[in-house]
Amino acid sequence: MVKKISKHIEIVRTSIKGLSSMSIKSSDAVFALLEQHYETVGITTVSTTEDLKKVVEMKPDLVFIGLKHLPGNRPHSKLWVSSYFERHQIAHTGSPQAAIQFEQDKPMAKQRMLELGIATSAYTVIKNGTYPDMQNPNDFPLFVKPASLGAGQGVDDKSIVHNQTQLYDKIQSLSDNFAADALIEKYLSGREFSVAVLKDEHSQEYIGMPLELLPGADSNGDYMLSHRLKSGILETPVVPVTDEKLHDSLVQLALDAFHALGARDYGRIDIRLDTHGKPHFLEANLIPCIIEGSGNFPKACILNKNMDFKAMILQIVRLGLTRSATKPTNEHISVITNPYTSFPVLPAV
Repeated sequence: MVKKISKHIEIVRTSIKGLSSMSIKSSDAVFALLEQHYETVGITTVSTTEDLKKVVEMKPDLVFIGLKHLPGNRPHSKLWVSSYFERHQIAHTGSPQAAIQFEQDKPMAKQRMLELGIATSAYTVIKNGTYPDMQNPNDFPLFVKPASLGAGQGVDDKSIVHNQTQLYDKIQSLSDNFAADALIEKYLSGREFSVAVLKDEHSQEYIGMPLELLPGADSNGDYMLSHRLKSGILETPVVPVTDEKLHDSLVQLALDAFHALGARDYGRIDIRLDTHGKPHFLEANLIPCIIEGSGNFPKACILNKNMDFKAMILQIVRLGLTRSATKPTNEHISVITNPYTSFPVLPAV
């Protein structure tokens, strides 16, 4: 029998719809694995600051975070979970608040890439209730999605628009269903990839593990990851990237993007090729799905490095525990001054 490590790991998730990055199935699987290796392992479901206070009172050596934020005390405000634990000198898995904020705000993340010379498609942001004038046929096709929602919410077979009418209809749909600002991007028509990023605990270097995503054609004949696919209603087929030059270019872009966001330990970077085959940053997920046998992060680990679920989870935990002996640092990167800039391919609105 393996002697358990004298550490307390507390898994923290939420039942608040739309805020959980960790399902019950996922948290139960992580719990079942960790309790085999650590003396004290628990799961806490949080919905308020009081719930977080109870976790702090436990004084765990590490919090395995399964959510990004909770509703704050003021309307529309957010309580960032990573910063909360850092303020109370509790180490946690994954990235600090600043990186999570970039990840949550897709236009800010894209702007960060452009400022640092990392390829991403030209874009503009349309505030909820307003409509752009893009009558020039050369402006199209465009890709339209919510500016700050994850898991493919608001992405469907109407997201690729080819004319002004379709654009207005999609913007109206986002307004009606999500009350969301619209992120409008120049559409990238090439193949789509997801790159898992994980820190090597021995070399302290980050490794990139790419997969090609094969979602199949939608009702319009377009290939993209809709909400149905990202939510797990359908499973997206994936294959490893065998072309060495493409593999290296995807990994380099993913690592550049990961570091540009100020991310830490692990995460996922989504990438799409343009018509010339050049990789472009799409978005990041810094608390990706970690269900065994499901989700692009675990699949990338197993297909690229033969790293199974057990090895993946234990490595993420060990990375977090390296910070448990000292006060966690509230790492941050400079905040951009003008997050919603329109670039030349898309007209200013």
